[in-house]
Amino acid sequence: MDKDKEEIIRRRRQFLLGAGASLIGMMSMSSKSWAASIETLSFGNGERELIAYPQKRKLMRVSTRPPHLETPFEVFDEGVMTPNDAFFVRYHLAGLPLSIDPDTYRLNISGHVHTPLSLSLNELKSMKQVEVVAVNQCSGNSRGYSTPRVFGAQLGNGSMGNARWLGVSLKAVLERAGVKSGAILVTMNGLDMPVLPATPDFIKALAIDHALNGEPLLAWEMNGEELPSLNGYPIRLVVPGYFGTYWVKHVSDINVLDKPFEGHDSFS
Repeated sequence: MDKDKEEIIRRRRQFLLGAGASLIGMMSMSSKSWAASIETLSFGNGERELIAYPQKRKLMRVSTRPPHLETPFEVFDEGVMTPNDAFFVRYHLAGLPLSIDPDTYRLNISGHVHTPLSLSLNELKSMKQVEVVAVNQCSGNSRGYSTPRVFGAQLGNGSMGNARWLGVSLKAVLERAGVKSGAILVTMNGLDMPVLPATPDFIKALAIDHALNGEPLLAWEMNGEELPSLNGYPIRLVVPGYFGTYWVKHVSDINVLDKPFEGHDSFS
């Protein structure tokens, strides 16, 4: 492992060392002790406990570790914007950052750039702010209704939500670092980590033209409030028109590549 990668892993683990115990405690409790009621969806094994996690009202629990919570469909009758406390939660990795210090948080931009950066939250917020209304939808939304049955989490219609996002454009951050000629991809990594060494990290990539077209956003606000912890605090990627798998939470590292990415995407 090269020194740069070791340093990135060391910084990310530092965030996790200060993790609080509240969410871990909730995830380890017996479901009967904190489930107030049951909601039944109209497909096989569609019984879901309604669970209240930190900063969340009672949502339908799909899984505990990592937490996967769906929005009860009646919430969408409340208005065009999905309330923050009812917004669905989806993680690919169970090593969640449970406590992040906004004063020590840094967003690192490296790779095929002229000036590698390590930006604080205040430095990001001092840049030109951009606001967009966009729907975030899990690519597996409504999977449970498929016939024949489709492999994966059997989801109802609640793994989606619409919100007003405020932040800085990914383009502005990349231009500040200075993208070199020949760049083809930009990868995003968050502070969530795999539990087992054999599990690959979850890193997503955008084509360079997409990353620089002004649409993707590094957001710190959601519906006028800071991001809930389970929705990506302090910074998450917002990619309008793309499934939620691209909306990386707790973004910590952005890497510009001049070669194909051998990860969860195969853009080249």
